[in-house]
Amino acid sequence: MTDSKELVWHKVLGPEGLDDGRVMTVVAGVEQIALTRFDGQYGALTNHCPHQGGPLGEGSIERGAEDQCWLRCPWHGWDFHPLTGESPGGHGDHIDTFPVEERADGIYVGLPGAPAHTRTVGDVLAESLVQWGVKHVFGMVGHSNLGMADAMRRQEEQGNMTFIGVRHEGAAAFACSAYAKLTGKPAACFSIAGPGATNLLTGMYDAKVDRVPMLALAGQVDNQVLGPGAFQEVNLQGAFEDVSAFNQTVYADSKHGDLVSLALKNAILTRNPVNLILPNAVQEMAAGDNEAAGSPEGRITPLDVAPPKDALRAAVDAIAGAKRPIFIIGHGAKAQKESIIKLAGKLHAPVVTTFKGKGLISDLHPLGGGVLGRSGTPVASWLMNECDQIVAIGASFSNHTGISSKKPTIQIDFDPMSLGKFHPIDILVYGEIGRTLEELHASFPDDVDRSGIEEQVAERWRIWRSEKERRASDDAGKGVNSAAIFAAMTRQAQDDAVIAVDVGNNTYSFGRYFEASGSQDVLMSGYLGSIGFGFPAAMGAWAATGGDRPVWAVTGDGGFGQYLAETTTAVKYNMNITHLLVNNHELGKITKEQRAGEFEVWKTELHNPDFAEYANLCGAKGIRVEKKEDLDDAMAAARDYDGPALVEVLADAQLV
Repeated sequence: MTDSKELVWHKVLGPEGLDDGRVMTVVAGVEQIALTRFDGQYGALTNHCPHQGGPLGEGSIERGAEDQCWLRCPWHGWDFHPLTGESPGGHGDHIDTFPVEERADGIYVGLPGAPAHTRTVGDVLAESLVQWGVKHVFGMVGHSNLGMADAMRRQEEQGNMTFIGVRHEGAAAFACSAYAKLTGKPAACFSIAGPGATNLLTGMYDAKVDRVPMLALAGQVDNQVLGPGAFQEVNLQGAFEDVSAFNQTVYADSKHGDLVSLALKNAILTRNPVNLILPNAVQEMAAGDNEAAGSPEGRITPLDVAPPKDALRAAVDAIAGAKRPIFIIGHGAKAQKESIIKLAGKLHAPVVTTFKGKGLISDLHPLGGGVLGRSGTPVASWLMNECDQIVAIGASFSNHTGISSKKPTIQIDFDPMSLGKFHPIDILVYGEIGRTLEELHASFPDDVDRSGIEEQVAERWRIWRSEKERRASDDAGKGVNSAAIFAAMTRQAQDDAVIAVDVGNNTYSFGRYFEASGSQDVLMSGYLGSIGFGFPAAMGAWAATGGDRPVWAVTGDGGFGQYLAETTTAVKYNMNITHLLVNNHELGKITKEQRAGEFEVWKTELHNPDFAEYANLCGAKGIRVEKKEDLDDAMAAARDYDGPALVEVLADAQLV
């Protein structure tokens, strides 16, 4: 029996009380109690069986030998007296009990006052995250990460961190990847051991191949039982080995703040996902008050590396000698887009983008040529074909980008491994992109004469826009065509919107038909090309912008089907996301590839719910569109709704 002095009394049950011979679990403060009633008396016992922690409140009061009644553990049948907590036969096993009072308004249990919080390893880790600027965590709380979760709860209560609870760990990882693609800074994703941790891998690979930082925090079974095959035991060190640039387990004697610092330093400087594995017991271990949290102070060096003078001079000479140079911007040059546009204007050079770089220059800019490659515009293709010098900045040269290897090329990048990665390049310029652009700009006079190029760009856009209008009028009676869908989105999306795009025909059509403003940001699963990215990425963008910018998600029915439960997450946190769902009832891109490969179309059809009604059931706003005449009104209504809203468009899978 707990000493009755200085007790805090907690009401655990109303006046209805508990029937005789029953037991139930109640909560007093943060303590779980097995509340019993036996022979007309109430008992309050610690809820944890001393064997393996079985929940006694889920057990039963049963008659045993010699007609005695016992509270029986539901897991392994260990017995205790329902009032005293003593075990049968006086074997020494017993459980603590607490005083109970039956009052007019209900049943009360008295507990000692809560002791002062003891700083834990989890606290050191959480404090370190905050000092490194990791303010958003996406994930799921579970049995093997409770200590770390409790530490993050304390940080959130102090206003230092925001935790967004998701419905699937894969969505958490995608949200982190998108957060970094938009901001260049890492967020964290959080999971339990075993299946929760392995669910993070796809989003981590998305971050890895698109070269953005993120941190994965995964719970783990207690390290002393690794090997024999404990429940949910997975070799997480091995599982994360290929995807992570820093893959470490946190042990009791680790320098915990330093581990966070090293992880985030690797993430930021190498632009890669990193992870820390957190054994269950270690998270809750006491940490000394003097154990310092990690911080970036003295850890990060400035990266404004100047380009080699010879390479810069060769680039200047090549550009000066060209009659029709063009700039190709990749996502790696996102932060320097204004400097590129300024230099291009001085040189009268058109600017096109890779698909991942869509929107880095406005499609209305006199020198803007749109997207190059498979998801691009004829404008960009024509400009590249007619040019005599390519200046590629922050772009990869994978086959999807459409950058010709037959044209004289200058490649500028801050990553030496990206330079000349796919084929030899004529002039390689290694340096921080912003610094390199400053030096290039200073190297050219103000009167570069390449008159007439703006008129040629305008003419190519006139031709393409005329073709888009013709396509927007196509109607085969099987749904709305993609040209009309994205023409309406062009009219309705805000000029400063962040747009997260999924994978599939919807992606290709978006790249081809949507005209970007130049102030919009487009996020996509670039080189992993993972279906399902779109909606979780919009959640990450919403967190990154703090609700200060409008956020759109563009998905197909196939991609959204993988994470449609995250609609409830968006509703829970009132995420102002406008979701355009292109529903053609099939995996349209795969159908197209089967036909292109001269295969029979097989197993690409989808059985879908009414997605708009599903959104309404989740508490969001759902609108269904079956005619192109309704597109603008539906998108405007969704855009202006305060909260998550979905526009489901029944689309023609062939008119893409």
